[in-house]
Amino acid sequence: MVDELSYEDRELEQALRPNNLADFVGQSKVVEQLKLVIAAAKIGNRTPDHILLAGPPGLGKTTLAMIVATESNRTLKLTSGPAVQSAGDLASILSALEPGDVLFIDEIHRMSRSAEEMLYLAMEDFRVDVMVGKGPGASSISLEISPFTLVGATTRSGMLPTPLRDRFGFTAFLEYYDPQELSSVIANSSIKLGIEIPPDAAALLASRSRGTPRIANRLLRRVRDFASVKGHESISPDIVSMAMELFEVDEMGLDRVDRALLNLLATKFSAKPVGLSTLAVAIGEEPDTIESVVEPYLIRTGLIQRTPRGREITKAGLVHLGIV
Repeated sequence: MVDELSYEDRELEQALRPNNLADFVGQSKVVEQLKLVIAAAKIGNRTPDHILLAGPPGLGKTTLAMIVATESNRTLKLTSGPAVQSAGDLASILSALEPGDVLFIDEIHRMSRSAEEMLYLAMEDFRVDVMVGKGPGASSISLEISPFTLVGATTRSGMLPTPLRDRFGFTAFLEYYDPQELSSVIANSSIKLGIEIPPDAAALLASRSRGTPRIANRLLRRVRDFASVKGHESISPDIVSMAMELFEVDEMGLDRVDRALLNLLATKFSAKPVGLSTLAVAIGEEPDTIESVVEPYLIRTGLIQRTPRGREITKAGLVHLGIV
């Protein structure tokens, strides 16, 4: 599941997002907490506290940020950590905010250090200090900015410096979905896509979705395409199984990249620990992709484990490959 989404898939993913907290499936504690944060801000006639959303990819962080803006009746401005590589970049973004705007920074842990330090002051006092000039003649000018709500999203909360984490008024940790919740996500999405999928087929698709709504919706679109091309009006469990076989998604939700990684650990490296950089070269993926996208699910399902000497396939992983 490490391939980039096509433009069409991105458009469809946007169309499948819920528009309010009442329609948001799963993350019940986080939803109730956000309702309280938003309601308290409305009662106090102020901007909501800064919000940090942490958790694996695909669990709804961007969707929740959009909902926070919608339910607060505020305008949403979006950017990402990799796009903010200097204090100047951040100053430009902050100075363009209108009073009460919600600024969403995806992958906030990937901002530059200079931008992070500027953000401390902006979050706390709604001002930024901008350096003018260079060398001995340089001076600092303090600029007031409009009160705003920052919503940061991160898959690596441990990489955020403590001073930045401490400035968020509310931190939510999103968890993987259970099969029942994913079945509800699939049922809701099928209505929006105009396709018919019975509960047993939705449950089968949910079981292969790795506890992640984004993957569930992506697989649903692939099953829809399969059924359309093959001339099926509705989606049965058999149709789901055939589509998953075609797209190389097995009964545990592992795709080609997952199985390639398991096979490398089991065969080429003889089930011995392997360093992340070595594994990345062997599989042809970036180390960050393996660490943040591929291996979390394999570790969660007990197919591989991290050891002081590297990544190692477990007995369960060998069993899944049919080696033992």
